[in-house]
Order: sequence, then structure tokens, then C-alpha cells
Amino acid sequence: MRRYIGLVGMAAILCAAGCGREAAKAPAAPAATAPPSTAAQQDRTALQSQATALFQVLPPEMDSETHPVTAARVALGRALYYETRLSKNQSISCNSCHDLAQYGVDGQPTSLGDTGERGGRNSPTTYNAALHIAQFWDGRAADVEAQAKGPVLNPVEMGMPDAGYVVRVLKSIPGYTDLFKAAFPEARDPVNYDNAAAAIGAFERRLVTPSPFDKFLAGDVAALSDVQLAGLNTFIASGCTACHSGVGIGGGMYQKIGLVKTFATTDTGREQVTKNPADRFFFKVPSLRNIEKTGPYFHDGQVVTLNDAVSLMAEHQLGRTLTDAQVSEIMAFLGSLTGPIPAEYIARPALPESGPDTPKPGPV
Repeated sequence: MRRYIGLVGMAAILCAAGCGREAAKAPAAPAATAPPSTAAQQDRTALQSQATALFQVLPPEMDSETHPVTAARVALGRALYYETRLSKNQSISCNSCHDLAQYGVDGQPTSLGDTGERGGRNSPTTYNAALHIAQFWDGRAADVEAQAKGPVLNPVEMGMPDAGYVVRVLKSIPGYTDLFKAAFPEARDPVNYDNAAAAIGAFERRLVTPSPFDKFLAGDVAALSDVQLAGLNTFIASGCTACHSGVGIGGGMYQKIGLVKTFATTDTGREQVTKNPADRFFFKVPSLRNIEKTGPYFHDGQVVTLNDAVSLMAEHQLGRTLTDAQVSEIMAFLGSLTGPIPAEYIARPALPESGPDTPKPGPV
């Protein structure tokens, strides 16, 4: 695939060689910056056209016919996302492992559960997750609604004994009754486990983080810097889009880790779900949206820096050894995938107070 050339490409090369070092005898900057040349504009437009064939703009919400998003469901789901009484010791909520103020992660290789035990896999971000082909690293949940049911009943995570006990806790908190009725007005008995998961899913379906790259895809060819454009070209030319494409820039397929060169892991991935040996070491390809903010990396969280993650993926998935300059370029592009956190939307709500029959923390 041809290299990104012209004035924009030259600017990227010069920046890669000299950015971060102040020139000793640099001339004074002009008072006004000249508009980009026709050649540079054409290069940007050509790369933008190439990118739109590989990626899509992030939608404003991730709605579906099966799981409609309403304001009442979102309000309930927001409360349940922060609700620690959904864990046995009342110490863990969805937000504990998927901290929305930290781009939906907790920054740990694996997360601490309700009793202090760590899970076996890294907790991925909930931002933009509803776009994915499935949920969890091994794809065992079809959507975010199904995913929301898992951690609550997982003995290593939130530790609740069964769905019936969860419903008992929710019904014992008077304020939740009204929230469930508003969210599911047609239900005869709205406070149930399926509806709790559906509400959390509704809240997560609006956890979207549009980024400068979305502006670029939508036609604003000036939305990315020269270095980011060079990085996009390197990303495409290196073959990264074989797995990281589409609206999520990943999250749309399963792939074997160590496709070209063996990757050291004892986790057999999707094989544990399908029981098919052909799925051994296959995992859902992670989305690269906000990737610079969501480390540590990979299914076990053992790779600390994004630089190392980029280099390792090139080596083990593509059979390529990237130069430091190429890694830096790709890193610059990945920075364009970071969108602002929707602070107002994720604001922690006041949770309903416990009732006289609400269980206390501890053994059930």
C-alpha cells in the first residue's frame, strides 16, 4: 500500500525527527499561518477517503430494536451501575471495575472482587462496548444486557448467590420500586433481574465518546494533525485494519492471539465457551477507541504501556517488526481516537435509601 506522501507526509517525518527538541537557531514563527497547499489538501482528502472505506463514524447512541433506550431506563440503569448493594458485601458496583471517570476501567491488570479476590481477566471499558460483536473477552454474552447479569452472580466478582436474592434486595429498597415502574410501565412485576440488566444496558448504550477521528471521518480533513495522519497511514499500511476496523476500530470479530508468532498465555479464550479446539486462544478483538486511556492491555492486563502493546501486536499478529518511528506514528493516530468523557451523563446519582428489610453486608 502506497505511503502517505506530499507536504503532510514530509511534515510528519520532520516532526518524528525533531518534535520535542527546541531548535537552537529556529526563526521566529510567522504572525499568521498560511493555508495548506493544494497538494497537502489533496493528500488529506485521499487518506480520508481511504479511511471511510475502513471505519465508520461513532453513532450518538447504540440503540437496538430488542433493547430500546428510554430516559426512564437510563435513569434506573445509571443508579444500578453505581449500586454497591448489588454485591454481597455491598462494596462493589459496576463502576468499581469499570470506572466511568477513568474511561471505563480501573487501571488494574485484573480487578478486585467483593471479597478481595482478583478475577482472571482484565476488565475492559464499558464505553462504546454496546457496538461490539459480543461481550466479555470470550464473547460469552451476546450484548451489554446479558453481560450485566454475569458479574453480579460471579462468586469472584460481586458474589450474589442467585438472581432471586438480587431481586429481594432491590424490592427491599423503596425508591427502586418507583424507578422500575417508570422504566417498565407495562410490566406487572417490574422489579426483576432481567429488567435490572436491561436498565444497566440502556445506560451503557449511551456511553459513547466521539473523537477527533470521527470528525475526520465525517469530512473535516483538518481534524487530525500531520503526525496523526502519518500514523493513520502507517496503521493502515502495516495491516492493523485486518482486525481493527469498523465503527469500533475493533470489537467486531474474534482473533487468535499469537496468529503469526506464538504468544505466551495459558488462557485458552473462546474455546472455554464453544468447547471447540479450533477456538483455542481466540479472543474478541478489543476496540481501540480511547485505547491510550484504558491500559493495562490484553486479556490478562500484563502489558503496561501502549507502545509495547503496539509492538507486540505487530510482531505476534502481523509478523512485523515496527521501528520506533512507526510505533510513535501509530501512537499519535491512536491518540486521535480518544473522546471526552461525558461528565454530565455519567454523574453519580443519589441512590435510594435502604429500607428496614434491606439485607446487611456479609454472608447470605
